[in-house]
Amino acid sequence: MGGTGSGLLTLLSSPWLFAGLVTLSVALISLSLMPSTSAKQVEDRLEGYVDRGDVIEQEEMEGSFGTRVLFPMLRGLVRWVGGVAPSRAAASTEQLLQEAGRPYGLTVLDFFGLRLIAVVVLGVAAFWLVGRTLPLNRQALVTAVAALGGYFVPTLWLRTRMERRKKEISQALPDALDMLTIGVEAGLAFESALLRVGDRWDNALTREFQRAVSEMRVGVAREEALQRMARRSGVPELGTFVAVLVQSSQLGVSIAQVLHTQAAEMRVKRRQKAETLANQAATKLAFPLVFLIFPAMLVVLLGPAIPTLMDLAGIAGG
Repeated sequence: MGGTGSGLLTLLSSPWLFAGLVTLSVALISLSLMPSTSAKQVEDRLEGYVDRGDVIEQEEMEGSFGTRVLFPMLRGLVRWVGGVAPSRAAASTEQLLQEAGRPYGLTVLDFFGLRLIAVVVLGVAAFWLVGRTLPLNRQALVTAVAALGGYFVPTLWLRTRMERRKKEISQALPDALDMLTIGVEAGLAFESALLRVGDRWDNALTREFQRAVSEMRVGVAREEALQRMARRSGVPELGTFVAVLVQSSQLGVSIAQVLHTQAAEMRVKRRQKAETLANQAATKLAFPLVFLIFPAMLVVLLGPAIPTLMDLAGIAGG
């Protein structure tokens, strides 16, 4: 028993054990003071953001005075005026902006502010232009008409953009579905096929495809992303395609088969629409033919003969 205790005391008093404990302590203290891998990654990422911020600031400073100062001031003024405007039609205006592709990144407040600024600018311009030439009552009438035009002009412009975008999507949909069908049948995933169509063409439809894929990649379900795309476009053909695609996905039907069927139907609809427009051409040409072309032709053909006919009528009367 005494030999065991003396052996343990000898081991504890060994210089090698003391050196090993000191080395282990130094190593543990060094590890505790070193930053962890996640902290290092966070620090590197923050440094990258700081560097990127410096680059962005440098790019902004290299821009023109209008881009750096005037445009932000005008944008802030538009937003402030839009916030003062009533928001009863905010939902319909938001849908209109989405269907128009949100030109220039306009929001609902931006559009309301743009409308009110157009009212003020056109009203003041009309009053200034006619202020010295018309009496007071007519000045008020012209100013009111100009202000009313300023209220409706932005809406007409936005609706024109919306109709143009819907037409672009409707015309591009059959060819895009053909491309999607080829990609899916070749073995691509549906999202990859959407991106491939976006690489092949650049139009409103392909940009919606790319946005839908981006939403899927950040965690939005495929059905929800496609339904959002259909609501943003406002095109009935695209809405029908998305509804059929979502329903077939829920029922387990092959996407390639659905795409092939939908592409064939879209081609038939496009041909029927072209035939309908061709049949309406004769009716649409009736007005310019009767009131514009035929009178000009009569003047050209019968004009030189009119003096002769008048002379003959005078001789016969005499």
